[in-house]
Amino acid sequence: MKLAQVVEDYVDLKRSIGFHFRNSGNILKAFAREAGSIDVHDVSQQVVTAFVRGSCQRMRPSSQTKHYALVGLFRFALQRGLLSTSPLQYFVPKWPEYAKPYIYSTDELERILGGSKILDARNRRSGQAASIPPLTFRTLVLVLYGAGLRLSEALALTVDDVDLSARTLVVRNTKFFKTRLLPIGPKLSSTLGLYAENRLALLNRSPSANTFFLRRQGTAIPGQVAERYFRMVRSHLGMRREDGAYFQQRLHDLRHSFAVHRLVAWYRQGADVQLLLPTLSTYLGHIGLAETQHYLTMTPDLLREAGRRFEDYAIPEARP
Repeated sequence: MKLAQVVEDYVDLKRSIGFHFRNSGNILKAFAREAGSIDVHDVSQQVVTAFVRGSCQRMRPSSQTKHYALVGLFRFALQRGLLSTSPLQYFVPKWPEYAKPYIYSTDELERILGGSKILDARNRRSGQAASIPPLTFRTLVLVLYGAGLRLSEALALTVDDVDLSARTLVVRNTKFFKTRLLPIGPKLSSTLGLYAENRLALLNRSPSANTFFLRRQGTAIPGQVAERYFRMVRSHLGMRREDGAYFQQRLHDLRHSFAVHRLVAWYRQGADVQLLLPTLSTYLGHIGLAETQHYLTMTPDLLREAGRRFEDYAIPEARP
């Protein structure tokens, strides 16, 4: 079977089971174009290596992304008897962990919220108003952390999706094409209420979008703009991770922090964490516990609370 046809079948399969598969799909289609009109069993290790490394012939951050896209493709071909061995078996690119989660402490979260004031300070010097006002930025940070949303989910919220009277958020058609209804606590509801009362007063023109979070120009906030403002605040605060990860702290890490802090809180409350994990998975919009486990980075607090729970279970006489 031609490589291009195998790629097409694999991409169709991934999308049929709920994956958007845009980036990996584009990578695999580019691989098929570069390899040419060949059968999948004629793909050599040299062809794969040339594609993954690119023109510079050395490892780059994109090498790992290409590699893992090809891993899935060749696994698919092996399972269907189209290949007897994978041309990737001797090639594993080495690179720092690409998206290692960072778990913010409560002190760091408070610093980020307070540091949002720098947005206006910088723009007063340039003579221009901040594209994202400090109140908008702070509210966005709090909803990312308080509801565990993906950045794209938060920025896609509409006015109708935020029901303050019922204290719920409707998150629509996100990853795996799912829509979910999220209950939120009174503190986050109050924060969203304050922003809702003032959001139009922060604009310098009538809104052209029904999205909840707006730039001063009355338009929706692009994800890259939100990340740029976050980097600005983080740089002002001197926050920098030193653990060798490829990425510095990101807005997406607020979602990871939500999951870990929720788990720690359950341990401290004496709750049945194993019983509650599926609830956390559903709240985050995951299709299963395996995806949720990626979010549960071991932190000192989490290890300590899990250790105490184990002591209570295994050696109850050790506890007062």
